[in-house]
Amino acid sequence: MNTRDIISLDKKYYMNTFGNRIPVVFEYGHRSTLYDKEGNSYTDFLAGIAVNILGYGHPALVEAVTAQAKKLMHCSNLFYIESQAQLAQLLVRNSCGDKVFFANSGAEANEAAIKLARKYFWDMGMNKYEIITAENSFHGRTLAALAATGQEKYQKPFIPMPEGFRSVPFNDLEAINKAIGYTTCAVMIELIQGEGGIIEADYQYIKGLEQLCKEKGILLIIDEVQTGMGRTGKLFAYQHFDIQPDIITLAKGLGGGVPIGAVIARDEVASAFDPGSHGSTFGGNPLACSAGIAVLNTILEDGLTDKCAELGNYFKGRLVALKEKYGFIKDVRGKGLMLGMELDESVSGKDIVNQAFKKGFIINCTGCNTLRFVPPLIISQDEIDNLVSQLDSIFSNISED
Repeated sequence: MNTRDIISLDKKYYMNTFGNRIPVVFEYGHRSTLYDKEGNSYTDFLAGIAVNILGYGHPALVEAVTAQAKKLMHCSNLFYIESQAQLAQLLVRNSCGDKVFFANSGAEANEAAIKLARKYFWDMGMNKYEIITAENSFHGRTLAALAATGQEKYQKPFIPMPEGFRSVPFNDLEAINKAIGYTTCAVMIELIQGEGGIIEADYQYIKGLEQLCKEKGILLIIDEVQTGMGRTGKLFAYQHFDIQPDIITLAKGLGGGVPIGAVIARDEVASAFDPGSHGSTFGGNPLACSAGIAVLNTILEDGLTDKCAELGNYFKGRLVALKEKYGFIKDVRGKGLMLGMELDESVSGKDIVNQAFKKGFIINCTGCNTLRFVPPLIISQDEIDNLVSQLDSIFSNISED
């Protein structure tokens, strides 16, 4: 089928949840480049929204998925699964957690974390169920995860929201302190708000939050769905802050493109999930876990976190140089290869995205009119230079107008 036929078919049969998408159909990818049906190439600085962390066609991932697909793609969790146990071990050995549960997405991982936090206190006979989150946060599109999300625009069409969630200003420890009450069981926070516009948490805020949770006897949940798996220059973003969360959620980059989510928890907290209290038909299936093993081993063995930190510093420096050149660039933020460039409202971020696409580069625009850059961790310095050069050209035309 050609591109026009595919778009026509989509508009006729697929629910219109994504609006008018960019009119392209990708045929295949290689490393950091995608190729469309017509053979045009695009350097991908979005990576499927921080998912394709090893890029496209990475041999280790392809070989692992192919080998597992030939043997067994799905097996019920009524039985023990080799790759599931192995991936759980890898995650525990490289994190501050003790036990793992696997889901299929970030939203599912956050739902599981919410249930786990409530169940932990329920088992102790305590009526604690409320979770405090941050304004401008994003935790998923299922109802409970959406209720936890601190953005009313996502919630409005689906009210009433499930009860038990309060959102307070981000980077405001006193606001969290005031919000904690008798029924509070946890605080759930992103260390960099991805969908919110690449907004970074302050170091002292997170250190203070960890201490506050300990003092109040509540759990600290860190949502690493977008920041995890080396994205920020460390395997997990919480490692930048010298803290040890009670619960960590993962997804996106964990499977390198194969759907998988995970919850990692301290042993004491994890023990609240007993037989029958939670589960998933597809969660932790052999195929997804084999992908996760390949991704995590590649990140560790190839030193991709250090490379991400180094390239991220270089990339951020190039973006800051553009900021100094163009007055309509308000800010450059982020860590590692999770960067954002906030534009003045007088400049359309969406228009910049479209112009970049026409020049063969994939980026997107998220909250606060912020251009988001979350490329594969294997992106090259030359590819970064090429993107910055094209952005410079686009911005130059805006200045002349």
